[in-house]
Amino acid sequence: MKRGAIILCGGKSSRMGYDKASLPFGPERMLPRVIRLVSQVVPLEECVVVASPGQVLPEISSVLRIVRDARPDRGPLEGLAAGLRAIGPQVEAVYVTSCDVPLLVPGFVERVFEKLEGYEIAVPCDGQHCHPLAAVYRTSILPHVLAMLAEGSLAPRMLFDRLRTWKIEIEEFRDVDPQLATLENLNSPAEYDSALVTAGFRQVVVLPAWNLEVAQQQQQQQ
Repeated sequence: MKRGAIILCGGKSSRMGYDKASLPFGPERMLPRVIRLVSQVVPLEECVVVASPGQVLPEISSVLRIVRDARPDRGPLEGLAAGLRAIGPQVEAVYVTSCDVPLLVPGFVERVFEKLEGYEIAVPCDGQHCHPLAAVYRTSILPHVLAMLAEGSLAPRMLFDRLRTWKIEIEEFRDVDPQLATLENLNSPAEYDSALVTAGFRQVVVLPAWNLEVAQQQQQQQ
């Protein structure tokens, strides 16, 4: 099975207060770090980054394709559609992730691909809650995604009821990702701070006026 990946980074980052794709994470920025980790499982040339119109991204490999949401502020389903259009039918299935999971474990990605088998989607689930941005989708589902967008149905989870979907219990990933860190997307300065500590980088003091400059200065002092 020829694999690809779609990395979504066009969210508003309203709770974080700064564009998460460009946040420093140790010696890297968040988006390049996630790309590096995903590319241990998926060829770099088959990775697509989806950004919002006008979004300024940190420096990444020129091998990667960058596309923009056709319509902004329509959530991850719009990004999924943009990524699937760009990646093309030569790739059979793609791992879809956001750019704010710097603790992603490549073995987790490998496991989801292994679970796809004869299904159209393989998605980790914890009871009734599934993780559409840590899932594998066949590229052939693009018409279904476009149909949902045309209907105004923007929730990715609705795909799971329409298509053959394997909902994988998250406990099946504990052997490759014991803390399930791949599922820990960062939405706030406190979560960002905690992830830096987990990764072994100097803790960033979360200030009321937290911003990128503070984060950079603190990490440079480590």
